[in-house]
Amino acid sequence: MPNRLVIADGVRTPFCRMGTSLEGRTADDLGRIAVDALLTRTGFDPGLVDEVIFGCVAQPADAANLARVIALRAGLPPGTPAVTVQRNCASGLEALTQAEEKAAAGRGEIFIVGGTESMTRIPLFYSETAARRFRKLARAKSWAARLEAALHFRLRDFRPRVGLELGLTDPVSGYTMGETAEVLAREWRITREDQDAFALESHRRAVAARETLREEICPVYAATRLSQGPVVDDNGPRDDASPEGLAGLKPAFDRQCGSVTPGNASQITDGAAALLVMTEKRAEQLGIEPLGFLAGAAYAGCDPKRMGLGPLHALARLRQRTGREPADADLVEINEAFAAQVLAVLKAMDSKSFARDNLGEDRPLGAPSREIINVNGGAIALGHPVGASGTRLVLTALRELRRRKARNALVTLCIGGGQGAAAWLEGNG
Repeated sequence: MPNRLVIADGVRTPFCRMGTSLEGRTADDLGRIAVDALLTRTGFDPGLVDEVIFGCVAQPADAANLARVIALRAGLPPGTPAVTVQRNCASGLEALTQAEEKAAAGRGEIFIVGGTESMTRIPLFYSETAARRFRKLARAKSWAARLEAALHFRLRDFRPRVGLELGLTDPVSGYTMGETAEVLAREWRITREDQDAFALESHRRAVAARETLREEICPVYAATRLSQGPVVDDNGPRDDASPEGLAGLKPAFDRQCGSVTPGNASQITDGAAALLVMTEKRAEQLGIEPLGFLAGAAYAGCDPKRMGLGPLHALARLRQRTGREPADADLVEINEAFAAQVLAVLKAMDSKSFARDNLGEDRPLGAPSREIINVNGGAIALGHPVGASGTRLVLTALRELRRRKARNALVTLCIGGGQGAAAWLEGNG
């Protein structure tokens, strides 16, 4: 592949559970911290960057075109353009693949890409009736008019809808993301015990890899009631995770017959990640030793009720484009939206009937060994700041390839709304 897209380096903030250590940081602030740390670590001249591309799902109203806000606050020149992208859970990967497409089209050679999310800061929403009453109150000129407007309010007007719940509900199918995981658990006969065992392994791997993961993390000073010093680690992995503790949690989405719990689902998280990427030719000119390369990517749609199977559709399309098989991977990073979702994907990868009936393929994709999947833990332990996860997967995979002196990594995510994303990465070890 001539003039491939090079990933020169990357960095991320710690990933912290919603309402904890990073609650005082906005999405644009987290993104700015990641970009600033990236430029500091690499010593790269920000004046050479052609464009900044950042993913964010719940884009804050007070930071329109969040990528531009991040770029300016991180010290990039005012003449450097920036654009914000949104592909739900794959927004951080979308930023990377858009950079590749722009480079291929001759619309730039050097990019800063990434993703950010403050799920803590996702707002509450008032009903249209309440909003209309607030507007009338704001327009009232006299005390009498204000009193009249105030008297029209009802108690229900002060019960806002939680924006996070709205964002995690598919507007087409009406299913929450957790309910889509329950669909997969039933259809693929994935037991509660299997889900909890998968979740436990995610925590165990993340705890064991804490020192390793620290290499990709920049400290964040977050003076809050919960944290007065620098935050240097993800706070999702639990040293005390146990089969008994996970088994004691109640189902969150189907309380009568369900098996998906807060313990075997991804954590709701704040965090950001950033990558410095450029064409291979430009990297050679600048004498930059790459961390790795993007060797192909694909997106595909699927049934929104089964959005968790999105990786299968993307992987099939990626195989058609590149000729590479999942078995060719030395490492696999699959975003752990839910344990049931990942386990369903792995079962379906070995299913001839699924390949024939759903992918139009005459042979299955073939599931990789569990030993090479999410070797440092996944989103069940580390968390899933939705706009940033795609970038984090790429960064974690490439750094692990370098540690192992391995060559190929496969990254894939399911995407809320019924899509999937997949990408091949090559290490430079």
